[in-house]
Amino acid sequence: MTNSPGKVECDDQAAGVAPECEDTHDGATPGRRRGNIVRVLGFWVLPAVALLLALGAGYFKYQEATADDADRARAQTAQIATEATVAMLSYAPDTATAKLKAAREGLTGPFRDSYTSLTDDVVIPGAQQKRISATAKVTGAASVSASENHAVVLVFVDQTTVVGNDAPTDTDSVVRVTLDRIGNRWLISGFEPI
Repeated sequence: MTNSPGKVECDDQAAGVAPECEDTHDGATPGRRRGNIVRVLGFWVLPAVALLLALGAGYFKYQEATADDADRARAQTAQIATEATVAMLSYAPDTATAKLKAAREGLTGPFRDSYTSLTDDVVIPGAQQKRISATAKVTGAASVSASENHAVVLVFVDQTTVVGNDAPTDTDSVVRVTLDRIGNRWLISGFEPI
């Protein structure tokens, strides 16, 4: 920049030093450039930030709803596993046929077939011939996993069995109960003592 009285000349090295030497190649004045920046912020940056915030809020709402669904599935399947376990393991000589056939309604798949075979071939005839009765009581149930259509529950069972006039025998066991959602119902698809 060459300074002479009343005249300012700018060269490339002095650009940006004095307000008179600002680069004005685009013809924009400082006020006009500020307006451009405000326009860019107003039309591009702020809407983009608002969109990101809305997407983030939607994601967290989805996560919350999914967690609520999983909690509901855990509670439902623990209750269903408890009731089904009692129904499957409790019978008396006179009511074994009706009770154990009713218990099958809460079962599905190959497990239902094997339970039907076991109860028809062994349990019901044994209960009627030897006067066997069994009473199951669930002392606790804990959800291991639960998703939209599949769940696993650990069920803690106390079962008392009486054969004829003999003294009752008590058995404590833990059963891994697998449930699958078929339509709108949770059904037992696996029952494995552990």
